[in-house]
Amino acid sequence: MSSNTKYIFVTGGVTSSLGKGIIAASLAKLLQARGYTVTIQKLDPYINIDPGTLNPYEHGECYVTDDGAETDLDLGHYERFLNVATSQANNVTTGRIYQAVIDKERKGEFLGKTVQVIPHITDEIKNRIKILGQTGQYQFVITEIGGTVGDIESLPYIETVRQLKWELGDDCTVIHLTLLPYLATSGELKTKPTQHSVKMLLEYGVQPDILVCRSEHPIGADIKRKIALFCNVSQDAVIEALDAPTIYEVPLLMEAEKLDEIALKKLHISQPSPVKLDKWKTFLEKFHHPKHQVTIGLVGKYVELKDSYKSIAEAFIHAGAVNDCKVNLKWIHSESLSEQNIKETLKDLKGILVAPGFGNRGIEGKIAAIKYARENNIPFFGICLGMQCAVIEFARHVLNLKDAHSREMNPQTTHPVIDLLEEQKNISHMGGTMRLGAYPCKITEGTLAYKIYGQTNIQERHRHRYEFNNHYMPAYKEAGMVLSGLNPNANLVEIVEIPTHPFFVGVQFHPEYKSTVENPHPLFVHFVKASMK
Repeated sequence: MSSNTKYIFVTGGVTSSLGKGIIAASLAKLLQARGYTVTIQKLDPYINIDPGTLNPYEHGECYVTDDGAETDLDLGHYERFLNVATSQANNVTTGRIYQAVIDKERKGEFLGKTVQVIPHITDEIKNRIKILGQTGQYQFVITEIGGTVGDIESLPYIETVRQLKWELGDDCTVIHLTLLPYLATSGELKTKPTQHSVKMLLEYGVQPDILVCRSEHPIGADIKRKIALFCNVSQDAVIEALDAPTIYEVPLLMEAEKLDEIALKKLHISQPSPVKLDKWKTFLEKFHHPKHQVTIGLVGKYVELKDSYKSIAEAFIHAGAVNDCKVNLKWIHSESLSEQNIKETLKDLKGILVAPGFGNRGIEGKIAAIKYARENNIPFFGICLGMQCAVIEFARHVLNLKDAHSREMNPQTTHPVIDLLEEQKNISHMGGTMRLGAYPCKITEGTLAYKIYGQTNIQERHRHRYEFNNHYMPAYKEAGMVLSGLNPNANLVEIVEIPTHPFFVGVQFHPEYKSTVENPHPLFVHFVKASMK
């Protein structure tokens, strides 16, 4: 293979949420399984600099990379599929593009020229697309373009693809994902939305090379021929993408449809190595044929939109497979919990996870759930705010500090057992200013955390402003809560546990971000194991 990086663009038409991210990740997985080095990036057309300031109801969870970038949840899929870390360079928003161009204009870098969408904005997008290819690490860069063709926001991105297709020639190919709706009244699949979507792409000067058609029903040869004819693509490049029982099946479905082979052919790569997906197939085998089942409650305040906790739900799938167990998640709205109904709501659970979040809403429900788990010896796992709530619950009901709280929720509390991080005290801007990305944590030997990780030095990803107030350390230790993980540089409490309990662990970081199919996170693996007992 020539030294130059190959670029694959994934665009979408007809409707959003068709699964461009999963198709991009599946193609990347197949190329990786053939021995190629691959990375994926997402271009998001919204004007926010990053999704960090977006409410989870707007856009699902905000995913955090090792280098502290707050990114789109699709990057979570990329990492879970490829088992390779992403970075700042893998997620670009329109806001960031315009900010960069305006900064250059203010510095006078355009030498008095009129700054325009073409060439200045499209050049900046090109730089961001090529930045990953120029590292020399990757043979393939797959770029997913958010939104759908025809959105006003997406126009500069589609124009950039047109320019790159012209400049890169054989080193570039375009995959277009569309919908084939099924009309029950006439009992047939309709190709017209796909035709219109491709026609719109052609109006912008981009001819797709491969069409991936999402459908609820199999696409016959006749329909493939019809689409190929109308859309100027070869018939073998019309790919059927049926709904799958799990996203982890999609790489195998795409392999059966020869998506990777056709992409390689379009990029003029002949005789690639065969696909090796043994580990992946073992995982799927365990996922589909579990020997055990366990019901775990996920207590959070955004449970109406399950994408708000996407990485946690996926981490349970990975951890379940390792334990030959199907984890049935019971989604529990923390606002609906009270001392009165807690027993009834939580009585059938074998484990309770209290989820991360921000703000006061539903906080008392989280604390009530933790008290129930602690007093009834039910395995408990708290993440970020979930860990902070465990600290508050312990203060109120074990240390008898009745108004103990976090300063985030109650600035007037006389016992701020959770307080603002020192470096956060003078910050006025909301975006990108939290404690973000990977930080070290030192684990005390002989603790449950040590047993879980099997080592003393770990690194985990963070996203928070508030922390355990070290002023209260002696009181917690005396009352039987072990502070088993500390940040070695700032002495921040990272992990708390109660050794007399079957499994009671709270962590200030987000272990769910690092769980992948091939490397399930040990905290989730052990929590599922404890819940099965």
